[in-house]
Order: sequence, then structure tokens, then C-alpha cells
Amino acid sequence: MPRPSFPKTIFEFNRQFSSEEECLKFMIQSRWPDGFVCPKCGHNLYFWIDTRKLLQCKKCGHQTSVTAGTVMHRSRMPFTTWFQAAYLATTHTPGISAVQFQRQVGLHSYKTAFAMLHKLRAATVRTDRGRLNGIVEVDETYIGGEQHGKPGRGAKGKVIVVGAVDTRDKYANRVRLRVIPNVTSSMLTEFVKLNVDEGSTVKTDEWVGYSRLGSSGYRHIVSPKLPHIHRVFSNLKTWLIGTHHGVSPQHLQAYLNEYSFRFNRRKTPMAGFQTVLGLSGQRLGPTYKGLFSVAKDGHWKHPTNPCSELMT
Repeated sequence: MPRPSFPKTIFEFNRQFSSEEECLKFMIQSRWPDGFVCPKCGHNLYFWIDTRKLLQCKKCGHQTSVTAGTVMHRSRMPFTTWFQAAYLATTHTPGISAVQFQRQVGLHSYKTAFAMLHKLRAATVRTDRGRLNGIVEVDETYIGGEQHGKPGRGAKGKVIVVGAVDTRDKYANRVRLRVIPNVTSSMLTEFVKLNVDEGSTVKTDEWVGYSRLGSSGYRHIVSPKLPHIHRVFSNLKTWLIGTHHGVSPQHLQAYLNEYSFRFNRRKTPMAGFQTVLGLSGQRLGPTYKGLFSVAKDGHWKHPTNPCSELMT
């Protein structure tokens, strides 16, 4: 039995997920499209414990939670709210900020909205995702900062983001983005090795940090023009400012993951609906405590209001 289809329009969404029961049915069908199998003994018959939303194996008595391994696990928030969040986060072209989500869903707490969206962002990263290949453009950019620093490498107070994008038929295909502490040769080479297949053609600017790529299994080309990755960076910065009004360095990688997820599925945004809920794999997401903890140096503040999402 195939996984259940996801809604194509907001009207279909409202009809399909109008109640907790409908959401629960969708989760069970998504997680066990071929029928439930006990993870302990392999038996396929079970009792349904409605009060706790558990499936209990008829043979060994092992209990399995429908939400275990998903971003909804141990959450007190209704399934309908989680589904609404996932739908908005994956189908709304510019994404959605915690403030917008709080208003649209009617949540009382900004922290709750912020935490829910970050749990969904955690589900956008696949551990088994394939590497980029073919012709790949690689470059770095600088985001944020307390004040305007000098442009380019060495800009004070800014966060360094390295990116790579491969192409298909002269168009940008997939993107990878990562926060890095510096632009040394070892750091940039490691990023390329983790995200680009060996044998691919890697195009960069003349920065010496890319000098090892030629001896690391890649065809390295120095080019003054890197239009695809530069367009990605430009759109990324517009998105961070326009939708989120900037983000803190503490959470920037999570937003980069969301941007990459959205970019790589821009032609089929509806397909990400089940993914971010964690219905297709283990997607626990960050804990509430972890999101709002203060770093050892005391720099990070609890995001109790929209302004604290701004990059400092």
C-alpha cells in the first residue's frame, strides 16, 4: 500500500485534516504504509490504545507510539496545529516566521511558535542525502554583524557561510549551505569533500583556500563568474531579512537548512509536508530547553519576542 497522498491546495488540506482523528489516521498510514509491524517481535497484529495513542502488539505486548521518532513526540500541541505548521512551512514560498505562525494559528506564546518551527527545520536535513555532482560552484558569503564591517573576507562581526550549488541544463539544481568558523584551505576542502562527489568539476574564485581541490579528487576551475551560487546568496540574505528580519548566529544553521530544503524542492514544495513532520524517518528535532539555553559566554538571550531573533 503506498503512502497517503499529501494535499495539493489549502482547500484539500482543510478537508483532509479537519480533526485529530484524521491527522492520526494519516500518520499511521504514512509511518506503516505496508501495515504495522512490531519493532520488537515482528508481529503485525495489534490493539489500539486510544487514550495514549499507542499500538500494542498482540503477541509480545510491546507498545509503540504513533509519534515516536517524529517532531511531535511528547508534544502537548494538537496534531492539527502541527500539521498546519508543517503545511505553512513547506508550501508558503517565502517561508513563515515565528511571529506570522503565532498569529495565524492563534498561539499565546512566541516561544512555542519559535520552538515548533525549529523542530520542523531540524527535519529538513537528511543524513543519507546524496552529494552534489557534475559542475559545482562553491563560494562563501558573510551574514550579519553588529555593524557594517569591511566587505569580503575578514569583515568584522559577521558569520561566514560557505555554499555549493550544482547545475542541470545551465540552471541551478541543488544547494548545500554551512556555517564555518574560517576560510582556511582545510575548512573549505572539508566542506567540498562532504558535499560534492569526487570527480566533479568545482568552480571557485581565486581565493587560496581552494588551492587543494585539484589534488583532492576534483577538477578545479578558477572563474571570475559564479552566477548560480551568488544568486543563491543574494536570495538567502533577502529571505533572512524579509521573512525573519534577520536571525541570531546561534540558530543560523537551522535557517540555512530550511532554505536549502525549500530551494531543493522548489518545483515540488508539497512533497516536503510528510518529511518535516518526521513521518518518513527519525526526526526528533531540538529540545525546547536546548533552543532557549544561554551559551557559556552568556551571549545568547532567550528569544521571548520577535526582536531577539535578530542577528547580533
